[in-house]
Amino acid sequence: MPVLVASDLDRTLIYSTGALALTMPDARAPRLLCVEVHESKPLSYMTETAAGLLTELGDAAVFVPTTTRTRKQYERINLPGPAPRYAICANGGHLLVDGVSDPDWHARVTARLADECASLAEVRDHLMETADPLWVRKHRVAEDLFAYLVVERELLPEDWVKELAVWAENRGWTVSLQGRKVYAVPKPLTKSAAVRELARRTGADLTLAAGDSLLDADLLLAADQGWRPGHGELADAEWTAPAISPLPERGVLAGERILREFLKATRTTTP
Repeated sequence: MPVLVASDLDRTLIYSTGALALTMPDARAPRLLCVEVHESKPLSYMTETAAGLLTELGDAAVFVPTTTRTRKQYERINLPGPAPRYAICANGGHLLVDGVSDPDWHARVTARLADECASLAEVRDHLMETADPLWVRKHRVAEDLFAYLVVERELLPEDWVKELAVWAENRGWTVSLQGRKVYAVPKPLTKSAAVRELARRTGADLTLAAGDSLLDADLLLAADQGWRPGHGELADAEWTAPAISPLPERGVLAGERILREFLKATRTTTP
């Protein structure tokens, strides 16, 4: 039976320059591989060692990139190793099969959102009305499914985020702060639902997962075994669960460690 490995990408397996956390002396820093270019500029990296581990993992398990990114943002990433057959984008709103969104899955997701939570328009209007242009740089809607703001983090009032979370909770939405982005996401829009669907389709006997943000908590809880890095919202909240292993590594070296753990668990399971 195949092993299904569902991993968040940003700040879990791949890292922007500001998230690398290279605290060691320059001469001891790991060699880096650029895996994403945006507007002709390098944007995201992993260590060369991690790239080799990911290539091994792609041959040993069903590796599923699992991200809150839109499909367009995901397509900018050029991961090493075999091209993944499946990918999960827009926090579970799109399930890609050979790069194409499964229309039946997307229809099921959008129908559930319409039934169970406030509309995207209501949430977007609230963000526009309450967010201060002093610290907001961009308002964005992703795939007509959820909204997010790009902010100046040092100017962002903590109380505003807390108040937004309470407001959203009462309308069936959740709020997550990741780096310079504040996400407002419908509660039924989850990575875990898409991962369960893929486990059913592939007949996976074991599901492994990793992630760093509050939007990854449901993904980790849905897995048989999971890992979180030493940075991010989950680490800051000291979040854990019985099958979840908190790792001490922070930054790009955490991505390397996560891939080692995925491979170890896969090889232990696979005869």
